[in-house]
Amino acid sequence: MQSEILAIIYLLASVTFIVGLKMLSSPATARKGNLIAAGGMVTAIAGTIFLYRDEEGNALHNYGWIFGGLLIGSVIGVLAAKKVKMTAMPEMVSLFNGMGGACAALISISEYLDWHLVAQFALIDESWQSVVVSHRATLLVIILGCFIGSVSFAGSVVAWGKLKSKIKDYSFKGQHFLNLGVLLIIMVASLLFVFIMPLNAYLFLLIFVAALIYGILFVLPIGGADMPVVISLLNSFTGVAAACGGFLYNNKVMLTGGILVGAAGTLLTILMCRAMNRSLRNVLIGSFGGTASAAGGQQQAGGSYKEINITDAAMVMGYAHKIIVVPGYGLAVAQAQHVCQELEELLEEKGVEVKYAIHPVAGRMPGHMNVLLAEADVPYDKLLEMEQANEEFKSADVVLVLGANDVVNPAAKHDKTSPIYGMPILEVEDAKLVIVNKRSMKPGYAGIENELFFKPKTSMLFGDAKGVLQKLVTEVKSL
Repeated sequence: MQSEILAIIYLLASVTFIVGLKMLSSPATARKGNLIAAGGMVTAIAGTIFLYRDEEGNALHNYGWIFGGLLIGSVIGVLAAKKVKMTAMPEMVSLFNGMGGACAALISISEYLDWHLVAQFALIDESWQSVVVSHRATLLVIILGCFIGSVSFAGSVVAWGKLKSKIKDYSFKGQHFLNLGVLLIIMVASLLFVFIMPLNAYLFLLIFVAALIYGILFVLPIGGADMPVVISLLNSFTGVAAACGGFLYNNKVMLTGGILVGAAGTLLTILMCRAMNRSLRNVLIGSFGGTASAAGGQQQAGGSYKEINITDAAMVMGYAHKIIVVPGYGLAVAQAQHVCQELEELLEEKGVEVKYAIHPVAGRMPGHMNVLLAEADVPYDKLLEMEQANEEFKSADVVLVLGANDVVNPAAKHDKTSPIYGMPILEVEDAKLVIVNKRSMKPGYAGIENELFFKPKTSMLFGDAKGVLQKLVTEVKSL
């Protein structure tokens, strides 16, 4: 009876995951969808703890360890979620994703150790061949979960360090050949493990260590504008690794959740690559981060730029008919989204139409700018996707660029030597006037100079985004 109830709970939890994921597609329902999926997970966990029975009918008994782990994890999760700043959200996502990969790898390690012990006893009565053949599918899933989970863990930790500026992009001649060599070692060792030497624990250890090394080497040279794609890809890895754990435990809800995360992460990665007009292979092998600095050092936009002061900027904006705001990481760093929304309301009171243009890879993770503006209660219908925004720039009187850099760089359209060549951009130069707010003239995250800053229609407004917007608010009020 309890197993039937648990099966129903798993089914309901799986439905909540699907419904929650669907609701995440719209900012209007995303919060509710997140709560629904979280509720389904809590129900599934509670059902497993109190209703699970093994093949012999035994219930779980180590409640101290279970609830101790739940308590510690919950406290850490709540504190991290409450204290994290919106600018640090990508780092937290990377770190939490890495923990998911580590859990999946540990599940595979634990299951292999259990299988190894059982197999040793089985060999007393059965032949080696019969023991291995009957468990070959299990061994394959174990090694997949270990490999994918380890790569996700190591890669996510490196991504976290890069986003925190604790780890720099690093590449060297022949690095891709080294990566392929490590991957080949893992593949050969995995085949030997599954089909010939499953009882060789040292071979399993070699695969585990090599997977960690590959995860580090895989992400180390990637940076710059490619980071949102890498985070999405690593997230899909964790989902696949979790699905392997669900297969090992014959746990339907774990399998469903892992498949959903893996599929969603993969689709998001593909969509972001299309938005950047780049293949996934090009992202992983020809990354911006690995070559941008060198390329950027050789191609200087040159020319002179002109500045605009706060009073003139407020005057131009206050008497404009249509303004489009382009938010970037600089806005997030300054935590200026609320002041930006206040400026928007003041301008609209004066009859100015205000909209926001969002690039698919703006910020440091997928949807970073959307979340940031939603936090400031900016209506979703004011957010323009790239294609729509590029049409509206032509009729805009003013474009206010707040901390965005690489996603508005015209070099992506014509400079074949640029590491961002081919990436679709927000074509802000089509507007009548472009005001760019930056702290300085330093290059953006991709490490290259921005041609936009030297265009005749562009004026630079230097300073911290929050401070500049506050001054603009004051000036607009006095108009």
